[in-house]
Amino acid sequence: MTSIGALAVGAACLLSACGGGSDTGATASNAPAGSAPAAAEIKLINPGKLTTCTNLPYEPFQFKEGNKVVGFDVDIVDLAAKKLGVTQDIVDIDFAVIKSGAAMAAGKCDVAAAGMTITDERKKNILFSDPYFDATQALLAKKGTGAKSLDDVKAKGLKLGAQASTTGLDYVKGKGFDPTEFADSPKELLGLQSGQADVIVQDLPVVLTWLKKPEIADKFELIASLDTGEQYGVGMKKGNDALAKVINEEIAKAKSDGTYEQIFVKWFGKKPGELGAS
Repeated sequence: MTSIGALAVGAACLLSACGGGSDTGATASNAPAGSAPAAAEIKLINPGKLTTCTNLPYEPFQFKEGNKVVGFDVDIVDLAAKKLGVTQDIVDIDFAVIKSGAAMAAGKCDVAAAGMTITDERKKNILFSDPYFDATQALLAKKGTGAKSLDDVKAKGLKLGAQASTTGLDYVKGKGFDPTEFADSPKELLGLQSGQADVIVQDLPVVLTWLKKPEIADKFELIASLDTGEQYGVGMKKGNDALAKVINEEIAKAKSDGTYEQIFVKWFGKKPGELGAS
């Protein structure tokens, strides 16, 4: 999930006005005894918590299960939280405010984990972790369109939909489309179901998760994967190198000791590299 956006100064001011931390925030050294030595270098906006901004729901990356937010991204950030000896606290906000960097700049959260693609434009306002997920886009269509590609969508005059502020939207615009934009992924799916769109573009894991539901699989089908070469990263405020170091070390450790594969299989049902396979 993600797209291009300059730092929204107004949004940052708004977030500052409605609360959040600053450089005067607590450090992870307030964490319980036995926490990582690196914790002393990390300034956190709330004592004993690693505060994460996300945009719900975005299953299987982050979504509510009862009253608890769970998902692949949640488990990845938990690796760093545990290393720091703190707990993860999740804040649900608009994705446009996350991908612009305003959320972190305003002290709304320490990190952003929202299925967010690393782009050069976003790097201007966000410090990204090392990539933790190789992403690709997919086309979900109502059954019977006969379309198998974006070219077919264009040739058949089908109505295309996309989630606003995302790289999927950017990708299809770059291919000459002017899709109907939906505020979030649930509204995008509803747009497909209600006929506002014949085909929608969305991250492949999200589409595959939707298709696990019989009411979706009965009427809609995956018609194409779009290998866009995207990678997700955890976002932080520019200059927060100490926190980035901890997150990068924990991602690397998880990939080397098998923890990452366990988390991947837990949420996607397949091993890394096998997600697009039938």
